[in-house]
Amino acid sequence: MTSRNWVKFFLTTLLIGAMTTGIVGMVVRWNEFESAFKNFNLIEMLSAFLWLFGVGLIFSLLSQMGFFAYLTVHRFGLGMFRSVTLWNIAQLILIVIAIVDLVYLRYTRFASNGESILPYIGIALFLLIVGLIVAYIKAKETNKSAFVPALFFMVVVTIIEWVPVLQNNKPTWFYIMLFALLVCNSYQLLSLHKINQKSAEQLKNKPVKSGRSGKVVKPSK
Repeated sequence: MTSRNWVKFFLTTLLIGAMTTGIVGMVVRWNEFESAFKNFNLIEMLSAFLWLFGVGLIFSLLSQMGFFAYLTVHRFGLGMFRSVTLWNIAQLILIVIAIVDLVYLRYTRFASNGESILPYIGIALFLLIVGLIVAYIKAKETNKSAFVPALFFMVVVTIIEWVPVLQNNKPTWFYIMLFALLVCNSYQLLSLHKINQKSAEQLKNKPVKSGRSGKVVKPSK
């Protein structure tokens, strides 16, 4: 990836995360901002959105840190297991553990007496379904071997990035951060191979200086 494309990738992800947080935050926290909209208080509306926008930048940075950390972990896993099949099996096991823990730990810690476990299962299923859809698209656009790593990233890494809010279990931030992370993670995962391909084409077609003459020569196609 060229430096220019990396900067564009970084800034685009930042903007996507911030906009998603701003929009979802205004919807989820509508009760807090309803009076401002009814009275058409532009200053209050704008300040609320900009505050959520700024928080979204933080969520986006967490997403990008998780993404590039996983790229490193993925390479490490391939080197340690020395087999794509074994590494995929390990990732599938970790996915199951992460989903079970997401349900069990949240239910045992935050559920009130007699509360149903179904809402806790529902959130985990939603995350898994989104992960399956994104992983399917990734595998379709690249190759079948990308399915399990993509699913692992969308499920396990998202849960790890989500931990600060999971520990507090505040309903509004619970959903705001979840959607921000899912959108950012999906964008990064589905865009990386396209940007890498674009960078490779740009480097291939980039003029180079030949020998001592310093003349610019275009690469042969």
